[in-house]
This record gives sequence, C-alpha cells and structure tokens, in this order.
Amino acid sequence: VGIGGWNFAEWRGGVFYPAGLPAAKELEFASRALSSIEINATFYATQTPATCARWRDETPDGFQFAVKANRFATQRKTLSDGADSVVHFLESGVTQLGPKLGPIVWQLPPYRRFDADDVEYFFALLPDALDGLPLRHVLEPRHASFACADYVRLARAYSVGTVFIDSPDYPNIADVTGEVVYARLMRSQGDEPTGYSAAELARWAARIRTWARGESPADLPLIDTPAPAAQPREVFVYFIAAAKARNPAAAQALVARLNAS
Repeated sequence: VGIGGWNFAEWRGGVFYPAGLPAAKELEFASRALSSIEINATFYATQTPATCARWRDETPDGFQFAVKANRFATQRKTLSDGADSVVHFLESGVTQLGPKLGPIVWQLPPYRRFDADDVEYFFALLPDALDGLPLRHVLEPRHASFACADYVRLARAYSVGTVFIDSPDYPNIADVTGEVVYARLMRSQGDEPTGYSAAELARWAARIRTWARGESPADLPLIDTPAPAAQPREVFVYFIAAAKARNPAAAQALVARLNAS
C-alpha cells in the first residue's frame, strides 16, 4: 500500500514528512512509513541504472516499487508504434531495482480505444522476465471501450493485470486478469483527514483481503465471469491524485487497518 511518487511540496513541513527533512531523505522516510511507492518519474523521462540502484539501496528489505512505464511506449497513434520504446524502457535500468521491482504499469491515454489486434500485439511484446528477474505487467486503460469481455479475456490470455481505477472519470474494471491485483484509488477528499472516510477504508480493506485470498470482491461488479479462485495473490494499492495532500495519510490509515486485522 502506498502513494504515487515521493517528492511533493504539500507533504512537507509536518504534513507527512517531518519539518526540516531534506528532500534527499524523503524516499528513505516514505519507504519506512509505507510498504510500496509507484514511481512516476519513469513515465516522464528515462532514468539511469545508477538512479534505480540508488532507489533500491535507500529502501528497506521487503519494500516494493511499482514502475510506470515511459509514456513514449503507450502515447502513440497505435500501441504497435511504441514497440521500440517498450524495449528501450525495459532495458533502461529498471531491473536494477532487483527484488524491490514490483509491477510495471503501462498507462494508456484517455483517447485510446480498445482495438483487440493492437492490444494483443502490445501484450505479445511484454517479456515474462529480464536480467533474471520475473516481470509482472499491468495495463491501465482509460477509455470506456475497454470495459468489455473481449478485453478481459485477452488480458487473461496473456496474464496481464488490469488496473482498477477508483475514479468517476475512467472505467472501473474489477475483473482480475493477471497474477497480481493493482488498484489506484483516486477519490481522496481534502476535508477528510485520511482522504477516505473510515467506512470507505474499511470497505477497501475488506476488498484487499478478498483479492489477497485469490477471490473477487462481491461488491465490485464484473464484466466477464469471475476468474477461478486462485492461490493467494499479491495486491498493490496506491492513493493517487485527487486531494493529493491527503494521500499519505490515507495510505497509512489503510496500512494500519490491514495490520490490525
């Protein structure tokens, strides 16, 4: 459970980071307050192997990074146009994160409609492993046309996870399509100290436990038939955007609720 990125001015001065904490120490602090962070910098610019190794070394054992793939791989006229960028991103040094490399998130633009042939071509590009590390891929579709059984079945055939986006602006696809479950929670409220209310956090904690058991939450509607009950799954949950200043508190409150159960 975590947040998107770790450098945000409104988290400083005692809101999340202690007053006076140097910016260079923010990842070290955040990685000990939370169990995961989604790296956003990789979406905007290619990072070096040395940078990824430094992030690895600044975080504790057991910590996991999710990594947003570079936008040049997915923000094209067609996904097939980004094939070279997929390879370039994967070989840019992200495997330097080692055992702390969690899922790789391929985010699509809101205008990208579902095209089965194009999506299948893209899925076929994604390797299962690189530099001796297993890779886990998740797709974040942002166009309503992806909310269909054809997409769900295609993603399952390639074991690519689908981001559940808790947002009124994007499709909410709760069908489990890969080996991990990935949720981005985007409804934090500025007038709620923990972003989400206690009742909402309780509902999310229950859903996470259900997903982690290998099942599907009964209160999230599915597009296709449920995935068969599986072995326990890893679940990655991030509080993103909305009332961003509240997101660290939301993540910490959810962690506390999960640890108490």
